[in-house]
Amino acid sequence: MTYLPVASPSDTSLKVRRDNSGCSVQASSSDTPSAFTSNSEFSDAANGASTPAGYQEIFQNQAGSAIGIYGYMGFSVLDSYSTSECSSRCDKITGCQSFNIYYERDPSTDPTDGCTNPPSTTVIKCVYYGGPITPGSQTNTGQWRRDFQVVIAGSNAYVNNSIATPAGYSTPTFLDKAAIQAPNDCNDSPTYMGVKIWTDGPFSVGNCAAACSSQSYYNRAHPAADGSFQTCQFFNTYVLYNGTQAVGQYCSLYNETWPAAFATNVGQWRGPDYFSIAYSYSASNSTGSLDEPSNCVNPSSP
Repeated sequence: MTYLPVASPSDTSLKVRRDNSGCSVQASSSDTPSAFTSNSEFSDAANGASTPAGYQEIFQNQAGSAIGIYGYMGFSVLDSYSTSECSSRCDKITGCQSFNIYYERDPSTDPTDGCTNPPSTTVIKCVYYGGPITPGSQTNTGQWRRDFQVVIAGSNAYVNNSIATPAGYSTPTFLDKAAIQAPNDCNDSPTYMGVKIWTDGPFSVGNCAAACSSQSYYNRAHPAADGSFQTCQFFNTYVLYNGTQAVGQYCSLYNETWPAAFATNVGQWRGPDYFSIAYSYSASNSTGSLDEPSNCVNPSSP
């Protein structure tokens, strides 16, 4: 959902203010943004909502919706505030990994010159994402539409932590907010083979597995002068964030497997910007034990 820039209701330089004489129905004195955000019916529904099976609650009963999340996939309008209905709809969308459900105060009719602040109506939205909604991302608190203020209440968010296992690979290991930081192996050889980056579309462990396999096929077809080549046997994929804004899905490739103990990269500062990691998974292709060094044993922890 894309919101317009917020304009101050007292800003007359952007638009001419009109009265509401043209409204067919006048808004009641109790129909205000503050009354909406303080409505106990909304907060009770949000606080009493159950977390759907297989999902993790990210935030609860907030006055803002998620913004800057990777893989926006649209939204539905619900008849009632139901996390089970919202999760069921998310589950039916290929690639949907998280959802945000909330009450939104919308104008009952489009504001016009003669009716700049019409009566409000309440809309219950279920918004879908192909990547993880993160804590602190609920910063979209609404917008102004002429003199009508759109606001949000009872905002809850949930992430599905179940990931399908790619064919030929181990069950993905959930590394949460950390990425693999692999040292040289026991032969003092580097194992990192590069990174693939996607900046749109839903988050997909399968895409990273396919990239790993594709890199192996390419290397076999293009060996070094001595006939040697490296195969990709392990990957780590995650969403990289700059602050609360998703940068994209990163897919790091390795020729050897590293255990979860090496997931020590939790982000870094680059000048004034902090880059963090979320929704991190790793998986191995252990066919023929090619994911391990041949004449020594790698350490099990840093």
